[in-house]
Amino acid sequence: MPHYIALIHKDTDSCYGVSFPDIPGVITGGDTIDEAMQQAAEVLQFAAEDWTNPDGSTGFKPPSTIDELRKDPEFLEDAKDAVVALVEFPAPAHAAE
Repeated sequence: MPHYIALIHKDTDSCYGVSFPDIPGVITGGDTIDEAMQQAAEVLQFAAEDWTNPDGSTGFKPPSTIDELRKDPEFLEDAKDAVVALVEFPAPAHAAE
């Protein structure tokens, strides 16, 4: 199963925020890192249900590798103060329980 790279940020006095470099605009969060990771798997599932790419095609593009993302200056800037994690997609059935 593919894994999408997620960036997890935490500012003082805020929850953990999760974003996906390969899927712009899909974000989520949680009060703990575990909750944020669970929410990350769920938001991917939800977003995929009616995702449309700029070219009109549907479905997520295949995930980028970390090596591909490291060539992107925007990713490098976004990842500076983030924890980089992998989120399995589609999420295993037990993750939705």
